[in-house]
Amino acid sequence: MSESNKDRPAGAFYVENLGCAKNQVDAEVMIASLKRAGWEYSPDHPEDADLIIVNTCGFIKSAQEEAVSTLLGAKREYPGKKVIAAGCLAQRWADELPNLIPELDGVFGNRAPHRVSETVDDVMSGERPIFTPGGVDRGEDRRDFFGFDRSVFVKIADGCNHNCRYCAIPLIKGPLVSRPAAEVVTEVEGLLEQGVFEMNFVAQDLAAFGLDRGEKHGSGLISLLKTILDKPRSNENFWIRLLYLHPDDFPRGLLDLMAADTRVLPYLDIPFQHASVSVLRKMGRSGDSVAYLDLIAEIRGKLPDAVVRSTFLTGHPGEGRREFDELLRFQQDARLDWLGVFDWSREEGTPSAGDKGALAARLTAPAARKRKELLETHQQLITEERLDRWIGREMDVLVEEPVEGEDLALGRTVIHAPEVDGSVVLHAGGAVTGDVFRARIDGRTGIDLQAEPGNPR
Repeated sequence: MSESNKDRPAGAFYVENLGCAKNQVDAEVMIASLKRAGWEYSPDHPEDADLIIVNTCGFIKSAQEEAVSTLLGAKREYPGKKVIAAGCLAQRWADELPNLIPELDGVFGNRAPHRVSETVDDVMSGERPIFTPGGVDRGEDRRDFFGFDRSVFVKIADGCNHNCRYCAIPLIKGPLVSRPAAEVVTEVEGLLEQGVFEMNFVAQDLAAFGLDRGEKHGSGLISLLKTILDKPRSNENFWIRLLYLHPDDFPRGLLDLMAADTRVLPYLDIPFQHASVSVLRKMGRSGDSVAYLDLIAEIRGKLPDAVVRSTFLTGHPGEGRREFDELLRFQQDARLDWLGVFDWSREEGTPSAGDKGALAARLTAPAARKRKELLETHQQLITEERLDRWIGREMDVLVEEPVEGEDLALGRTVIHAPEVDGSVVLHAGGAVTGDVFRARIDGRTGIDLQAEPGNPR
């Protein structure tokens, strides 16, 4: 890569972010890095930017298609601007992308987002770089967030060692790389000083944090949380939400920590994916429905207010009618609070995509989508039933946005993760994004709760 030209005045840049919360963190790190290098961030007006970065997702085919469409759209709508493909699609198909989209001005991978300025410098010098640096991502002092500045995502690790047979993450992200614990603690302290209320910890499997340094499964995460919780500070009013914990290695000690300190929310996102043993083995997973139901029962026994979210994957090779019926029974027995359902996408390079014997008997795509829809229909009723237990309770509500022209605001409580769960309709005039109200839940409309506020905290 060429050396940065310190004498050249930097211009303005815009970032279009696609994909998951971990991608969002990467995009925010790129923004912080470029601002530190002298660039001006144009968050809402790509037409005013000299450079457009599309931070792509490459996880499944629909996301890949969206990424390519967004890149082509950026070049078509802003033909005079430089456009860089960054993120997961850029990492996975770095060499192929310039041939697929010759108009691209550069390709930048996803494993060291803080080094984006090296690619940007080359692009602005007229080169067309392909840069996929490795190594451990360095934290940046993020000040610009794609959500709002009282709720942020904190990525504590990247990559994955589980190697589920259907999943392209190891191809895209590589093996597990945990951030230094001290670096995460420093970032958290900085975010709290900025006034952040909710920190959503993300990784492919949070409990694997520290495994690459020789720590036992779950011990690194629990130690990290204890360090954060034990630090004295003037403001102890915050939430930590843990997103994505693999069910086959779930750390039971985490439940004791949640019971002892309510700042670590009793919200658990555990991607079970399936319940049939034969399908789980074809997926490369070691669990079963009995073990999973026992885990859910243990969670709810220790944490009566626990909220369990999961994801199911239907249509995977080997899923026949009997196996799908097992999944339906598991769904009814588990009574999950929230559920996301996906139909299997055949991803090039994954073992599931190359299993010719299983593929020969797999479902058609329309049949898999029909099963997905059936699971979603059943889950609607289960979620509504689970939500009714909160009616009459007092809960903290974090305001996400006031409703224009109404004495209403939309917010979330302990039971709602950002973007994926329902909302709370707060009957309050004058509420501002980021306010936290103590409110009484007094009803439910579909999967949204209704609430009357008390005083802001």
